[in-house]
Parts: sequence; structure tokens; C-alpha cells
Amino acid sequence: MTGTHSAPEAKTARNQSGITWQLSPSLCAAAACLAAAGIGVGLVTYLHRSPIREAHVAGTSAWVQQLILAIAAGVLYGVARWRHDRRFGRGAGRLLLLAPLGRSAAARLGATMRQPTWRSAAALPLLALIAYGFWRIGDQVTGGLDPNFTVNAWGGPTYPGAMACHYLDVALGMAVSAWLLDKVLRPATSGVSAGSPAGAATVTTAGTTD
Repeated sequence: MTGTHSAPEAKTARNQSGITWQLSPSLCAAAACLAAAGIGVGLVTYLHRSPIREAHVAGTSAWVQQLILAIAAGVLYGVARWRHDRRFGRGAGRLLLLAPLGRSAAARLGATMRQPTWRSAAALPLLALIAYGFWRIGDQVTGGLDPNFTVNAWGGPTYPGAMACHYLDVALGMAVSAWLLDKVLRPATSGVSAGSPAGAATVTTAGTTD
């Protein structure tokens, strides 16, 4: 054997390193269902909106605070990306922002919940916060169509501004929750390495990676 890979083996390796292959179908489905539920609740809120328009209160848009948060988010992402590239190599194709929806995250979650300990108890509120984030993302899509929903919201009174600020806040909250969750979840197998900056560890089993 020369150590070279045949065409089918090379194709399989490329497929396994792709983003789609690394994602957990169950976690992605759960996230999509939560977002869809939020869209439904937001639609009900919109359909039952008040015909009386609320007045905009000066200063409630809080753009200065949101700008500070945006800068902080950019810095944190830069650090996370640097640590990720330093650990796995630039262009390695490993999940970063989507790591909480990865197969390794699902495996670690299953391993933690199968054996009730302080880890499983500590994971529950963090999972609830992440689940709420996906629900709230959907809720904003349709609920935000009501002018009263955004008139005094951060980023308001416009729909695009409120959406941008809202999603920034939700993304930061979910990222922090995922990072903490990474510290709580037990390894899925003996081949699990330390967690990635984005909130889910990497599992190495039988030559495949997440």
C-alpha cells in the first residue's frame, strides 16, 4: 500500500469534512422547529396588534450601546477564529459558529443526559437559553411587523434596525450559553478533545472529525 487514497476514499473524506456532514440532523431540526414556533407566535401577536400606534420615545433605540456590543462581538469572534485556526489549522473546515449544532455537540449532550449528574442539571438552564434564542429569532420575524413591537425597541423604531439589534443580542447570549455548555458537557468518547471557542468540542472517532 502506498498510503494514497483512491478516488472514492478521497471523495468520502471531502464529504465528511464538509459543513453539512458535520451538522447534527436532530439538533438542526430542533432549532428549526423552535424558530418556526416563534414565527407562529409572532404571527399571532401581529394579527392581534393594537390599532393605536405608540409614540416613539427618544433614546430608546440605544444605538450607542448596540454599537459597543457589536464591537465587542467582533473582537470576541476574532479571538475565537484565531484560536480555532491555531488549533486546527487555517481552512481546516471545522465548525465554529455552527459548532453548537454539530454532531459532536449532539454526542456530548447525549452522553451527559444519559447519566444524571451535576453536569446534566447545569446543562438544562443553558439549553433552555439556547432554545429560547432560536424561538425568539422566529418570534421577531413576524411579531416585529407590528410597529408597536419595534417603536421603542433597541434599534427601533424601524423593523430592519430592531431586527439587527435584536439578532445581535440573541447571538451574543446564545454564544455565551454555548461556551458555558461546552465546559459542562461530558466527553462523548475517549477521542474527544477540549471544546472549541464557539461552544462545542471536537470528536475524533474512526478517522472522522467534527
